[in-house]
Amino acid sequence: MNTKTHRLPVQLQEVRRRFQRWRQSRPAGTRIPASLWDAAAKMARSYGVNRTAKALGLDYYSLKERAEAQDGSPSNCAAEEKVATFWELPPLQVGSTSECILELEDAEGAKMRVHLKGCPAPDLAALSRSFWRVP
Repeated sequence: MNTKTHRLPVQLQEVRRRFQRWRQSRPAGTRIPASLWDAAAKMARSYGVNRTAKALGLDYYSLKERAEAQDGSPSNCAAEEKVATFWELPPLQVGSTSECILELEDAEGAKMRVHLKGCPAPDLAALSRSFWRVP
């Protein structure tokens, strides 16, 4: 453990001391208690998985999995997948010129780019479904 104690936040230092006390008093091969895992997962969410794993002498991936499970996040690295959000756009001002560029790409690499300027937008959802061949 090359993380220096004085550089760690106070809360992380306290959890580190709890782990050290447990490691000194346990029989070999004993699993880490749930209360310590919970504390470690909480620290990982606050201070980062890598920093916490190094400070506490834990496996990065085990800690990451527990922190995400406690947080309700997906546990795989694909968790970076962003969930689409809906943004409601205000209505166009009278007399303004609207402009829109729509770019679509499918899994096979086919691309479509639509540039609309000064005309009403077609049904973009229907256009997208037909491009991706979704009924």
